[in-house]
Amino acid sequence: MLHGRLARVDTGACIVARLQRTETPLERMRGLLGRTELAADAGLLITQCQAVHTLGMRYALDLIYLSRDWQVKKLVRRLAPWRFSVCPGASMVIELPAGRLDTLQLSPGLPLRWESLP
Repeated sequence: MLHGRLARVDTGACIVARLQRTETPLERMRGLLGRTELAADAGLLITQCQAVHTLGMRYALDLIYLSRDWQVKKLVRRLAPWRFSVCPGASMVIELPAGRLDTLQLSPGLPLRWESLP
């Protein structure tokens, strides 16, 4: 997995300080299954993804669906365990701890950017 952070293009403000980015089909398929709950400043970026499920999860997630050019397409708050979420036309999704979106002031159309970390 690649490691980086997610920032707003307009202000440069950091949205997610510790973001893991999937690289392989196996990493995308596994997602957060079997992992403990995310830290408040962490997230998982799943590439080539238009849908998320929380089957087998023990905790809720916030989701940011993104277009190929890193614009916010859809925000989902507190997706409970054993649920599905879909965003046709999305290219990737970021999974965050439930409640994190409440503090980020994001909206559809907002451009974001990936910044690689060493």
